[in-house]
Amino acid sequence: MKYIVKSNKSALESVEAIKTAAVANKFGVLHVHDLQNTLISKGFPFGSAAFALDVCNPQKAIEVLSFDISMAMVLPCKISVWEKDGSAFIGMVRPTAQLALLNDSEELSEAAGEVEATLIRIIDEAAA
Repeated sequence: MKYIVKSNKSALESVEAIKTAAVANKFGVLHVHDLQNTLISKGFPFGSAAFALDVCNPQKAIEVLSFDISMAMVLPCKISVWEKDGSAFIGMVRPTAQLALLNDSEELSEAAGEVEATLIRIIDEAAA
């Protein structure tokens, strides 16, 4: 259900590498959530870097939404970056697993598989 790799970069460098790899793979980064600083600003000290990136391929998004508008619940896709024990990690919940829980359509499963393959490529490129 999860795909996680250890990055050869820091968390912040990994975020920047994801932005670059996403564009190279026809995805866009819609927003980067800095979870550590958000929690700190709300009065909850958190000692580890943690980011959640909203990523999307408009062509795949319209394909999925046109088939089943309720799939907006799992869009945009999310890639997370965090630091633990001095190392950075990049991960995601696999789109195939998410959509399988919500819809058993073969068409959606195929689209999720294509998106997942691209997100794995983005993560692997960013982590290298």
